Amino acid sequence: MKSILDNRPGLKAVIDQIAEVTGYLWQKGWAERNGGNITVNVTEFVDEEIEAMPAIAPVKQIGMVLPQLKGKYFYCKGTGKRMRDLARWPMQNGSIVRICDDCSSYEIIADEPVVPTSELPTHLALQNYLLETGSCYKATLHTHPIELVAMSHIQRFLRGDEMTRVLWSMIPETLAFAPLGIGIVPYALPSSVELAEATLEQIKTHDVVLWEKHGTVAVGQDIMDAFDQTDVLCKAANIYMCARNMGSEPDGMTEAAIREVQDVFHLPKTRPC
Repeated sequence: MKSILDNRPGLKAVIDQIAEVTGYLWQKGWAERNGGNITVNVTEFVDEEIEAMPAIAPVKQIGMVLPQLKGKYFYCKGTGKRMRDLARWPMQNGSIVRICDDCSSYEIIADEPVVPTSELPTHLALQNYLLETGSCYKATLHTHPIELVAMSHIQRFLRGDEMTRVLWSMIPETLAFAPLGIGIVPYALPSSVELAEATLEQIKTHDVVLWEKHGTVAVGQDIMDAFDQTDVLCKAANIYMCARNMGSEPDGMTEAAIREVQDVFHLPKTRPC
């Protein structure tokens, strides 16, 4: 069967990386059943032949108007599809979609009529914001990191920047590779407009956002970058829990030690691009 990836090495490399990351998500236990979603902007790889491709399924509404996305193309994980299957067959468990000229609907163009994730409005709202602000980020990842979700069940970590402070204090690398910390979104119904709006507000100042009692959403230059930032924060949460399991609240790095790492390594306090 002919695929949109045929003779397009750049696009194929992006899809192969997505498949690699979804395998990691499954291995870590972050993607039970069909849990988690991925959306990546692939517009830069679109040629005239792709532009001419007809829709292979009826046009679907996004539920909001996203003016920055007019004519843009995205790879999206399919609704009800399993990450472990996507790791092996990415074009059978996801699809390429094109945003229509009305900026409020999309059409599937390849390879199969796999309907995108139910969280698509949230993902596309984030993509619209990234384009609007001139960011070089192209990927959004929603997954269920066990330790971070567990911490969201404790009210202390949902107040202010408490979770960021604790995670940063566990190991210097957390500061280095997740310098914007983690944003917190109070519980909201999955796939709801309220969840999308709250996530968008937090993503303005964070690259990783924690949905209370649900999971995380991360943005990155590519899907590996979004995964890495989530992984680093989850590692810090794991260290915290290991220390707690030894019977004590961990000391963590002091505020002075944290500031020293930030200053010496010139860590950004805003998104680098």
